[in-house]
Amino acid sequence: PITTAIPNPQSHSQSSNPQFPIPGLQLGHIFIGVQPARGYDLDPALNYHAPDLEPTHEYLAFYHWVRSHFKAQAIAHIGKHGNLEWLPGKGVALSETCYPEVALGALPHLYPFIVNDPGEGAQAKRRAQAVIVDHLTPPMTRAELYGALQQLEGLIDEYYEAQSLDPTRLKVISDRITTLVLQENLHQDLGLRSDNPNAIDHLQLKTFISEFITRADGYLCELKEAQIRDGLHIFGQCPQGRQLRDLIVAIARHPGKGRLGLTRSIAQHWQLDFDPLTANPADSLLTPSPHLPSTCRTIGDAIEHLEHHAANLIESLITSPTPHLPIPDLHWITTHLIPALQQTHQEITHFLHGLDGRYVPSGASGAPTRGRPEVLPTGRNFYSVDIRAIPTESAWDVGRKAAEALVEQYTQEHGEYPKTLALSIWGTSTMRTGGDDLAEALALLGVRPVWDGSARRVIDFEILPLSVLGRPRVDVTLRISGFFRDAFPNLIDLFGQAVKAIAALDEPANQNPLAAQVQQEIQTWQTAGLTQEQAERRSHYRIFGSKPGAYGAGLQGLIESQNWTDDQDLARAYMNWSSYAYTGQGEARTDPEAFKQRLQQLQVVLHNQDNREHDLLDSDDYYQFQGGLTAAVRSLTGTNPTTYFGDHSLPENPKIRKLQQEIAKVYRSRVVNPKWIAGVMRHGYKGAFELAATVDYLFAYDATTHCVEDHMYQGIAQAYLFDSQVQEFVQQKNPWALRDMAERLLEANQRGLWQDVSEKVLDELRAIALQAEATIEDSTANSIH
Repeated sequence: PITTAIPNPQSHSQSSNPQFPIPGLQLGHIFIGVQPARGYDLDPALNYHAPDLEPTHEYLAFYHWVRSHFKAQAIAHIGKHGNLEWLPGKGVALSETCYPEVALGALPHLYPFIVNDPGEGAQAKRRAQAVIVDHLTPPMTRAELYGALQQLEGLIDEYYEAQSLDPTRLKVISDRITTLVLQENLHQDLGLRSDNPNAIDHLQLKTFISEFITRADGYLCELKEAQIRDGLHIFGQCPQGRQLRDLIVAIARHPGKGRLGLTRSIAQHWQLDFDPLTANPADSLLTPSPHLPSTCRTIGDAIEHLEHHAANLIESLITSPTPHLPIPDLHWITTHLIPALQQTHQEITHFLHGLDGRYVPSGASGAPTRGRPEVLPTGRNFYSVDIRAIPTESAWDVGRKAAEALVEQYTQEHGEYPKTLALSIWGTSTMRTGGDDLAEALALLGVRPVWDGSARRVIDFEILPLSVLGRPRVDVTLRISGFFRDAFPNLIDLFGQAVKAIAALDEPANQNPLAAQVQQEIQTWQTAGLTQEQAERRSHYRIFGSKPGAYGAGLQGLIESQNWTDDQDLARAYMNWSSYAYTGQGEARTDPEAFKQRLQQLQVVLHNQDNREHDLLDSDDYYQFQGGLTAAVRSLTGTNPTTYFGDHSLPENPKIRKLQQEIAKVYRSRVVNPKWIAGVMRHGYKGAFELAATVDYLFAYDATTHCVEDHMYQGIAQAYLFDSQVQEFVQQKNPWALRDMAERLLEANQRGLWQDVSEKVLDELRAIALQAEATIEDSTANSIH
């Protein structure tokens, strides 16, 4: 099959030598190599139509050399994740013709893997016989406010103070707030828009200030309390100092068995009358407390004080092992959480045990800052879930709440109930949460899982009557990932059966759009020449994914190679990689027509995120799945669908935001936050890579969804490239990243994504790209000589 895709291996080799080069360093009995590329770089057109592309000759030669010439006794893949476990072939129980097996063979395989990613780790276990050695997440911290955001918070406090003490100052303060808001484009974050860019200036000041402060107070609190990463995790090392303190607070904040959660516990101890995890931070603080300063106006102000007090308590616990424990949760933190984190050195210990052929102990997996502290200590061979218990009852509770929040928001925005929605579902988040996403899809349909009495496994579903549901049903289409397809055939079957059951109901069309659409399509497909059976089967398709044995959504290669022109190119790749219909019982059929039919009807494109240990600008998967789906809908209908992003990081209070709002929140809280930038700058080459990756993912989200504002490109240019300290860091540690960031921003302008930019800024970016290229050439020449 490889010679069919690449007939002449020598013509594609990067060397004129008839032998294949093996890039890497040999240090005695250790060889350190770079995993070969997947092969799409050889012919960019393959991105459009080859989701199951075979690995190249160079790829197989690399692993053959490792096994047969270097004669490695074990192999370790470092960095989540590689491409070996995603090569074409069976999903599990691989044969000798499946490419992961062809490449790796029976070689013992160790794989350090982040503890919060059970799905992709399970993929390495299932398809590359990996022994996982899990490691801790990066240290988490509060984003806090900085720069203009901090200045705005002070002005709002000053405004409220002047209302009661000196109203004559209100006009001056209002003018300063207005100027700052417009200067920082915060009115766009909060939905205060106008077709005329200057129209905001001419709004009645009193109305503008009243509306803005109402929204801004809550928004600034949300940004301030957002969780972001403070640098990267170093394998085998427990965070120290402030990083350890903040990570402990992030983990302990969530409730658990016999625990309220740290900030809840403090709030109860102080007899506060709100829940810090679920209360609206913009609401006024109605009941004063002797534990809070008199300047606390809102619940958000009180939450900030709770967070500071929690941090101080943890700091004292770290420095003094046996303090007075006035808060019940502190005992658990002292006896369980801190000792577990202090065993992070086991990551290296157990990695060496594995290389020595000894046992690596097993352990649970999940996101420690989303109520899963039992995944600690790390350094274990993690396992995932019992797929028969998904969705769990707790996941159903989250999914049900999320579904109702989405319906409510859409109805408020559009004045009608949503009829059609598409949701991307990934296997790894399903394992991590117990099935939040699928539960939400079922809840939107108006279907509830049924669990057995003792094992709490899902054995059936029940249809909720419209009288109980209290709203119309939503016609839901799923775009499943390749790993979800492999790992959860039972859930594909469950959802498929639920779709058939809802479609068979005799309900009004405005209450059951799925049934109405199915009946209409049966007639349409029969008129087109299909049999009754074929028409019924096609009209029920609501689960789509990539070709069996293939993975991904097809956009990464196009974006990276710049091998696209417009929406049609992006949409074509996405649809080619996504048009297999799955119906349960392992059945998959390629049906581009049916997939296009679903896309043309979509009103809403939704993607969810279940924790804050990463965000949507941390990975290409987010823009490939949600962005690809959005671009496909836009290419067929001419307009963007309503794009939502679900935040399930607090299971007690799932939130729904417009995608533009989520991108704005991530941009403000992490992307240009000096606290995050300083964190990655502690990590040299990899830290610079993190900056460049963020630029790439922001650009790709804009290319696919058109949801990125011009000022964000300007802000990134200022924070990453025009800031002398940051530019010098990237230039020294990773000039490739500096060149790539400058070129990506220039590409955004060339493609019309970044329009409001001066020629002076573009010239500066060109100069930076040329300077970085010169540095790269000099370093290459020096390394040769």
